[in-house]
Parts: sequence; structure tokens; C-alpha cells
Amino acid sequence: MNIKIDKQDKIPVYLQIVDQIKTQILHGVLPGGSTLPSERALAQLLGIHRNTVVKAYSELKSDDWIEARQGVGYAVSGSQNEGLNAGASERAAEGGDAEAKRSKRVNWVGEIKREYLDMEKTFDDLFQRFTDESRYSLGSGIASYEVFNTERVANDIAYLLTEGGKSQYFYSPYKGDRFLRQKLVSFLSTKGIKASAGEIQILSETNQALDFIATLLVRKGDVVLMEEPISPDTYRAMELAGSKVYTVPVDEDGMRCDILEHLVIQKKPRLIFVNSSFHDPTGNILSLERRRKIIEISNNYRVPIVEDDAASELVYEGEKLPPIKTLDTSGNVIYIYSFSLSFLPGLTLALVVANKELIGSLSYLVSVRLMSTDWMTQKLLGLYLDNGTYYQELEEFRRSYKEKQQIVCEMLDEMKPLGVEYRRPRGGIYIWCKLPDGVDSKSFINRAYNMGVSLLPGYVFYPHKNGGRNHIRINYSYESKDRLRAGMEIMRRALEKEMLECEK
Repeated sequence: MNIKIDKQDKIPVYLQIVDQIKTQILHGVLPGGSTLPSERALAQLLGIHRNTVVKAYSELKSDDWIEARQGVGYAVSGSQNEGLNAGASERAAEGGDAEAKRSKRVNWVGEIKREYLDMEKTFDDLFQRFTDESRYSLGSGIASYEVFNTERVANDIAYLLTEGGKSQYFYSPYKGDRFLRQKLVSFLSTKGIKASAGEIQILSETNQALDFIATLLVRKGDVVLMEEPISPDTYRAMELAGSKVYTVPVDEDGMRCDILEHLVIQKKPRLIFVNSSFHDPTGNILSLERRRKIIEISNNYRVPIVEDDAASELVYEGEKLPPIKTLDTSGNVIYIYSFSLSFLPGLTLALVVANKELIGSLSYLVSVRLMSTDWMTQKLLGLYLDNGTYYQELEEFRRSYKEKQQIVCEMLDEMKPLGVEYRRPRGGIYIWCKLPDGVDSKSFINRAYNMGVSLLPGYVFYPHKNGGRNHIRINYSYESKDRLRAGMEIMRRALEKEMLECEK
């Protein structure tokens, strides 16, 4: 076990130990049953007080990452996260049951599934901040409202309501509008993906697609491998399906395939999830070499891949890389593409491409859960794909987002003397920004919000909260260029104040 302590870091030493041990457990460096050094031995090894190690081990033990074994000391738990907070939940349920008997009321705490009671609220609470129009939003991944001409859209919607859609009665087939799926066949071919209309399922957004896919494939206790950092919505969809999420770190070339293969062999996962282009939140691109390696791993170990490719069209420099799906000759890849970043804000639509057997089951699930998918969005997108409007506006999205990215990067460059670090992505809508040493992202984003700008702290992108404390995600898609400049200026002032506070 290799642990490095930075006593100059503002993150408490015990949390540095907790984060590093969690990471080593997740990456298989410390498999289940591994014995940990005694409190005294680790304290001597790291040159710290024993109480610091006691506090770190207590934190890990309370979350079931490690357990105390008689005659052994501390060891990595055989399975992480099982029984997390179970005792507290059971006691709450018992207390609720007693109260229910006295009052004859339903004990809702006891009735609701535990996984929906123990949900992490932080991300949702933070996301609600972006609805506050009095503040500048640099966190929400929403399409620009400036691209599509609103008068033209209004006329096209009126046409669909009065003429173009009369015979449809405002309902769509469970797989999605037939005309749209035919147009999506052509759209997908521009990305190198060959698919028939029968291999496409239309849904409202990526999160819904992931939820349905997890319902079809993931059984309680199944292992799912995902990237880290990763969007909270994405990993929670798998957690709520009952899976155990293990994470694979991302570097400048995307998911680390060496670690991925190690975990595939060790954990025998149900599926692998990968955000292949302009990864959320880092903005990194999975290299072509690694795309081929992931396909090789999938074929060798017979593990399905779920590929999220929402930002792949938003390339500002260099060439687009082919989706992993284009390299798939065995039908092992489930491909998800979303129009959420390149269509009208508020009108979201996603598509799933997979073999006909899976799409057939997916369509059946849609028929059970939904009376109809979004008729208007499907008709409007189908119209714009057919007459070429969508492709024209896609170019405008690229131009607009590229200019906005330039603004954000120039203003971040001005903050480099403060200690800000970042890598400029070749596209997408996010910048993963490292804060100056000693600045905690949670404290900083609260200060920034109070001063008028909304941001997302890095730790919400780590499922096990073992990283991201010194990062923030900046989004530049939604706000106008003038509001971006104003928001970034507030961010700079907030950062200067936070650093002064840290120095006290």
C-alpha cells in the first residue's frame, strides 16, 4: 500500500489517507480481504500522529470500505457498499413502524426502497442553482438559446400542429417516429454508424436511456465499470439499478484501458460505460488506440459496452474520431447519442442504437412505462434533418461554442498567476479546472454563488467522494458571450477572496 501525504495541502491529512485507500480499493490494488497496516505502523510509516490514522480508519470503516477483524487488525471488506447505512435505516424503519402502529399512518420511511432514501442530494441541490436567472450560469450543460431563429421555429411548430401532423394524433410509435428514425439512419451514416430504422430507439434524453438499459441488463449486485470522474446522473442510474459501481480513472487520452482490463478480469462486470468524446467533466477524448482496445476487451471477455457520444459533433480543432460503435463488428456496443447540446434548449431527444433483440426489448419497456414519447420534438427534429436545417445550425453551434470557449480560456489564462490550471479541449462544452493549491472547491463555489455565479465543484463527479476536491467544472454553452465574460470576472474575484481567506 502506497500512500503519500502532502502536509502543505489544505485537505486534512486523514482525508488524504481516506481518499487514497478508497482509490486503491476501487482500482484493485487492494482487493477484498487485504490486510492493512496497524494504526501505529501506518502512523510511523507516514510520520503522523496515530490519532490521525485512527480517524481515517474510522471513516473507512463507517462506510464499509474496511472492517476490523479479531487477531488480524483492519482488512479491506469483501464487498464494498453492501449494507451501507443499513443499521441506521433499519433503526429508522423500526422507529417508524412503532409510530405507524400508534397513529395508524403509513410508515413511508419503511415503505420506500432504501436506495431512494439514501440518495445523494448534493448534485441536485447544486443544479437547482442554475435556474436562478439573477446569477451567471457556468455549470449547466444546456444548449445555447441563441442559435435557432425563434420566429422560424414558431412557424414550423404551427405547421406541424395544423398541417404536418394531423394524421398522427400527436402520438408516436414506441420505437419513435418512423420518419425521424429514417432520417436518423442517414445522420448516423455521417458518423460511420450503419443502422437500420429497426435498430434505433428514440427516447427523451440520455438519463432515460441509461435508466431503461440498466433496467434491461443490470441485476442487483452486478458490477458495472464506469469512468472517474463521471457525471453524477450517469453513475446514479446504475446505482439505483442495484449495481456495484467500480471506477476507472481518465487521463488525457480517456479511460485507462490497462486498469479497465484488470478490473474486467477481477470483477467480471455486467457492462462497461464510457463517455467517448469530450468527456464530462474533463473534456478529454478517448484516443483511437484506446477505442480499439476497449472493443478488444469487450470481445475477449464478452462484456457489453454502453457508449455515450453526446458531444462528438462539437469539434473545433482537428478531426472527429469515429465512435466506438463504428469499430464494433460483434454487436457488443450499445450506442447513445443525444441532441441536448445541439438543438433547441428545453427540447431534448436521445437515440439508442443496438442489435434488434435489445431494441425490441427496449421498445417493449417503453410501451409499458410511457404512453408516448415526445411527439413535437421528434416531428421538429425530423423536419430539420430532412430539409437540412439541423446540419446548418450544427455548424452555427460549433462556431458559437468555439468563440465562447476562447473567452473562457483567455480569462482562465489571466488567472494562471493565481495557480489555476487547465487543459483546453478540442471541442465539447466543458473545461475541467484545477484550483490553486489549498482552495477547496466546495467552499469556493459557495463563495462564487453568493457573489453571483454558479459553478459545479469537482467532488460531485467522484461516486465515492475520493477526489475532485480541488477541481471545478466550467460550462460555456448556455450563457451569451457578454454574460460569460461577466461570470468569469466574478469567478476571478471570488477566487482571489477565497485565497485570502485560506491564507489567514
